[in-house]
Amino acid sequence: MKRRTFIHGSLGVLGANLLASTALSQDKKAIVWWYESAAPENQENLRTLLVEPFNAAHPEYELSIDFRGMELDKQLRIAMLSGSGPDIVYTAGPSYVASMAQAGQLLPLDEYAAKLGWIDRILPVFIELGRYGDKLYALPKTYETLGLFYNKTLFDANGWTAPKTIAELETLAEAMKAKGLVPFAAGNADWRPTNEHYVSIILNSVAGPDSVYKALIGEIPWTSEPFVKAIDTLNKWWQAGYFGPNYFSLTGEQAFAQVATGQAGMAPTGTWNFQNVSRYFPQNNAEPAFVGFPSAEGVAYPIYALGIGSTFSIAASSQNPDGAAAVIDYVFSDKFYGDMNTVWQGEWNTPLRDLSKIQLGDSVLPLYSEAMKALAASVDANQYGYTTWTFLPPATDTYLVSGMEEVWLNKITTQQFLETVDKTFQQEKGEGKVPAIPAR
Repeated sequence: MKRRTFIHGSLGVLGANLLASTALSQDKKAIVWWYESAAPENQENLRTLLVEPFNAAHPEYELSIDFRGMELDKQLRIAMLSGSGPDIVYTAGPSYVASMAQAGQLLPLDEYAAKLGWIDRILPVFIELGRYGDKLYALPKTYETLGLFYNKTLFDANGWTAPKTIAELETLAEAMKAKGLVPFAAGNADWRPTNEHYVSIILNSVAGPDSVYKALIGEIPWTSEPFVKAIDTLNKWWQAGYFGPNYFSLTGEQAFAQVATGQAGMAPTGTWNFQNVSRYFPQNNAEPAFVGFPSAEGVAYPIYALGIGSTFSIAASSQNPDGAAAVIDYVFSDKFYGDMNTVWQGEWNTPLRDLSKIQLGDSVLPLYSEAMKALAASVDANQYGYTTWTFLPPATDTYLVSGMEEVWLNKITTQQFLETVDKTFQQEKGEGKVPAIPAR
C-alpha cells in the first residue's frame, strides 16, 4: 500500500469489480480480492500479469479484483465483522492483522505455508512477522525501506556528496537553503500518515534500532533519552524549515517531483517512490540516486528500516480458501516478481529469499535492482531497523501521526508526545495487540 499506498488513485465506482469476468462459469470457484487504489495503467498490469495468467493456469478458479480505493480499510473492517467480504484479505500491515487474528476473522496459514513451500521461499523474518500467538496469519505483499532519494545531477553541479552522518546532512541542508532550495521534498496532503515516515527515519537513525527493539519488547519506555534526542532532532529540522513551507498542501508525488526538477534537494522517503522516478527524472534530464539515510554518532550506517506496505491473509469465512492460497502462491513466484517489478517498481517487492533467478526487463533502472538486493541482504543478515507502521500496534501508530504534527506546531512538547506514545503502547501491549517482534 502507498506508504504507503494510495499514491495514485483511480477509485472508480465503489464496489464495482473492475477485473471480474462478466459471469462465472458454474463449474468455477470464485476468488475475490479487494484491492486499494491503482492508476489505470497499473489496473491493466494487474489484469494482464496476475488475473489472466492465474485464471488460465487454474481453470477451476476465477480470480477477480475489486478496487475499493481509500475506503478499503473501512469497508474491510465492516465486512469482516459481519463475516462477509473478500476471500483474500488485504491489509495495511501487521498491526491490522493482529487485531483481526485476535477476533478470529483470519484463517491460519501454517498448513498452506508447509504444503506450498512458503517457509523456504520467503525471508524468515516475514514468516515471524505474520504470526499471532503461535500461528501464521499473514504474508507481506511488499516490503519496503526508508532512505534518501536525491538528484545526482544537481549534486554534481554543486559539488555535493551524499551525506552519511546526521552532521553532514544538516550541513548540506543549510547549504541548500542558502541556494533557495527546500532541503527535504515532503508533503502529506494526500496521506497524513506520511508524518510517521520521518518519525521512523529518526527513531532508527538517531535513537538506533537496538533502542527501538528494546522499547518494542518492553525493556525500556518510549520516554527514554534516545527517543527524546530523536524527536528533538526531527523537530529541530522542522523548525529550521527543512520540510519547506508547503508540507500540508503538497501531495507525496508532487513533493517527490520537486527533487527531479531541482526545486528540492533530497527526499527522505520510502522505496515505494521508485514508481515515481521514471515519471519525473528523465523528462527533467536528471539522474536519480538512492542511499541509506544518514546515521547519528554511535549508530551504524546505513540502517534500513524494515516496513511492510501491505499483507495477504485468507478470511476465516472464505468459501474458497484453497483458491485464495493458490493466488498468494502465484504472487510469490519468481516469474510474477520479475514481470510485475518490470512495470511497477516499489509496490511489489515480495519478500523472496533468493532473488538470483529473477529476470527484470531492460527498462528497469539498475538503481532499483541494487536497492532491492541490498535490502534483501540486509534483512536476511538480520541487520535492519523498524518502521512504526509495521511494528507498532494500531492505536499507538495512529496517535504517532497526529501527535508529531502537534510537536511541529508547538502545541505539545517532545516529552508530552512521548509520554502519550508510551502510555498508549503499554496499554495495547497489555491487550496483546503488539505485532510479533522477531529477536535480533
